[in-house]
This record gives sequence, structure tokens and C-alpha cells, in this order.
Amino acid sequence: VQLQAYGGGLVQAGGSLRLSCAASGRTFSDYVMGWFRQAPGKEREFVAAISWGGGRTPYADSVKGRFTISRDNAKNTVYLQMNSLKPEDTAVYYCAAVRSTVVLTSRYTYNYWGQGTQVTVSS
Repeated sequence: VQLQAYGGGLVQAGGSLRLSCAASGRTFSDYVMGWFRQAPGKEREFVAAISWGGGRTPYADSVKGRFTISRDNAKNTVYLQMNSLKPEDTAVYYCAAVRSTVVLTSRYTYNYWGQGTQVTVSS
């Protein structure tokens, strides 16, 4: 499956952004989708994931209550709505996919990755 992430940009602290990730090449609804991020000098970390039907959505503690992951299987797209952004949310955000019946949160278990989109939050 090919993934294309977009929607990043520069925003002030407290602002919002919505990231999108368009998938192609396979049956999108068969895949668990995840968002990860990587800040300069840090390891790539889990942000959120969503099951194929959208009923299970684990989040990293650092974004819980501020970010919302969703998907539209008819449009082969997964979204990450980010509200109340903080400077520490600054990173390159990646979408990822894995064919699984279990919602996975480890980056090592995802085998398809998008190219990343930069999110910069100014203070």
C-alpha cells in the first residue's frame, strides 16, 4: 500500500491542524492505520492508531484529549485532527499501515510508511 501524508504547516501554540493520509494500492479497510512523529534528535514515537472499523483508537498520553484520529474507508484516507497544539508537538508526522486485526502501537510492527509532513508549532 502507498501512503501520502499532507496537511502539515506552521501554527501558533494553541492552534489546530488536520493531517490527512491518502492510501492506495490495497484494500484500505484491511489495514490498521497509525500516526507517528519524529522530532529532531529523537526517536520516532507513536501518536495514535485506528482499527479498520474505527472502533479502537489508542493515543499516546502526550496527545490524549487534544488529538483525534479518524478514517474514511470510502475515501481511503486517515486523518489526525490536532487541537491545542504545543511547541513540543513540533515534529515530522508520518502515517503508517499494517494489515492486522489488532491495533498496534509499536513503530516496528508497521510495514508501510508515508513520506512525512512537517508540523511546526511556534510559541
